[in-house]
Amino acid sequence: MGSDQSAEDFLRDEHKVFTEIRRTIHQHPETAFEEIKTADLIAAELNSYGIEVHRGLAKTGVVGVLRSGTGGPSIGLRADMDALHLEEKNTFSHCSAHEGRMHACGHDGHTTMLLAAAKCLAVQKNFQGTVNFIFQPAEENEGGGKVMVDEGLFDQFPMDSVYGMHNIPGIAFGSFALRPGAMMAGYDRFDITIQAKGGHAAMPDKCIDPIVIASNLVAALNTIVSRNLNPMHSAVVSVTKIAAGDTYNVIPDTAVLAGTVRYFDPEDQAIVQKRLRDMATNITKAYGASAVVEYRIGYPPTLNSEKETAECAEVLEDIFGADRVDTDPEPLMAGEDFAFMLQKKPGCYVWAGNGAEGPHACMVHNPHYDFNDGLIPIGALYWVRLVEKLLLNP
Repeated sequence: MGSDQSAEDFLRDEHKVFTEIRRTIHQHPETAFEEIKTADLIAAELNSYGIEVHRGLAKTGVVGVLRSGTGGPSIGLRADMDALHLEEKNTFSHCSAHEGRMHACGHDGHTTMLLAAAKCLAVQKNFQGTVNFIFQPAEENEGGGKVMVDEGLFDQFPMDSVYGMHNIPGIAFGSFALRPGAMMAGYDRFDITIQAKGGHAAMPDKCIDPIVIASNLVAALNTIVSRNLNPMHSAVVSVTKIAAGDTYNVIPDTAVLAGTVRYFDPEDQAIVQKRLRDMATNITKAYGASAVVEYRIGYPPTLNSEKETAECAEVLEDIFGADRVDTDPEPLMAGEDFAFMLQKKPGCYVWAGNGAEGPHACMVHNPHYDFNDGLIPIGALYWVRLVEKLLLNP
């Protein structure tokens, strides 16, 4: 590519190459903190583009550093690279070769879009400053973003702002969504172990039945949001697991409930946590039993900063047109550990449409999901144009 070739033309010419990279990653999924071969592939690609490569943050994280000109601002572009513990049910040629693991959230595509942008920027260098390409492990449940921050991501790689992107099925292909403030919810987990008194199922009067207690507790927990939070606020308490008993004629000693809490407002989080503990303690006590509550703080809400979001919206509208950019979408109740990076630096997290119909409308975390390869040059172009806007070449 010559310096006169546009980014659009470069990314179009490279589309087939990066489609193969994306499908290779999809075929060899690796889960949290085990993304060794994925990280090797990323590092090798970055090295081949002439980009400075750093490894070791959060075990398998990779950071590529590209500088152009003298001085200038520094920004970060982040992609997640881990897969899910899920058995793939697709039958195409690039489906998962690893039993029980699958790229069911599109992180293979996110990684590939950022690699494509890195190659284009390394060739053109139409900016002045520093771009940090952040390839993050363990987004799914394990908080790899937090680990990278805690291990010194922003100390080792100073940057003024940081940006992320996620594909979303159900949004039309080629369209984007972003908003200042909350994009994704905070995400906590809880386990409640009910300690009761088991015995013969024919003599329940001699027992304290943990299954009855658990049933009443589930119903009570589902009133926390509707009867304790401001009706104009959004939060969700979901019991997603109940475990108790082993056979037909024995009332067990214990029952275990587990689930998640989703919220946008930290004050709502505090109310939910307190009410959940109080209900578990007092309801079980009323039955003559006891409860052990383990409430684990997870991901904070993903909050976009106003200035950076406006700049990202301007870039997207310039490229794709205002009719393809939704600047006031409803936030999602799903969690996202890019939130930890946004706690430390201003920035913006955008959604890219994976498709609103056909196979690419299949929702993430589904065994039939697949990333839309047509999105590779589109998402990469956004990254390139964002860099060129924020790191203006005088």
